[in-house]
Amino acid sequence: MIDLHYWPTPNGHKITIFLEEAELEYDIHPVDISAGDQFKPSFLAISPNNRMPAIVDRAPATGGAPLSVFESGAILLYLAEKTGRFLPGDPRARIMVIQWLMWQMGGLGPMAGQNHHFVKYAPEKVPYAIQRYVNETNRLYGVLNKQLEGRDWIAGDYSIADMATYPWVVPHETQQQNLDDFPHLKRWFNAMQARPAVVRAYEKGAPWSSRPAVTEEGKSLLFGQTAVKR
Repeated sequence: MIDLHYWPTPNGHKITIFLEEAELEYDIHPVDISAGDQFKPSFLAISPNNRMPAIVDRAPATGGAPLSVFESGAILLYLAEKTGRFLPGDPRARIMVIQWLMWQMGGLGPMAGQNHHFVKYAPEKVPYAIQRYVNETNRLYGVLNKQLEGRDWIAGDYSIADMATYPWVVPHETQQQNLDDFPHLKRWFNAMQARPAVVRAYEKGAPWSSRPAVTEEGKSLLFGQTAVKR
């Protein structure tokens, strides 16, 4: 029913977590981002930002032709609305989930991504950049830790906010963060890690996880893009 265009990165894992939690039928179509698969015309037709993940729903709830969705946050919202799961109907509870989903999309994901870039991938060490993004990641962990005080899950009940956030905390050691400094976050992280659907989601990425998310030959593809150089 769902075609998932995927690579085992944090944004890719978000979607397999949802699909496993909701027990939806789906097929994975790997998008090797270091080999340039994201620039193939067939992929750009469904993801014009040349980023995975993207989905094609071959049986939309409203019927009609297959429907494509790109951007991981939009995909989570779409799937939650399609299934009626992991996104509350009550307006107050619903906006709580959405605002924490947006917090991940606009904060934790981009800042941790820059952290990864300058700590792990940049051709030269730039101390200012490393400190900037390691510190900002630390600040965001603190925000999340405070939100989780007295709560089992980020927005109350288990939701797409948890699914979106967890994969970006998995590489906490690369991000130079110590979960022992954030006890409420650590408790939540361990609970997420133990969920059977989360375990299955990461297992689905195993066939491609042995290949680095970013290879040496792929760096120019991923980090050298401009409007005219893609």
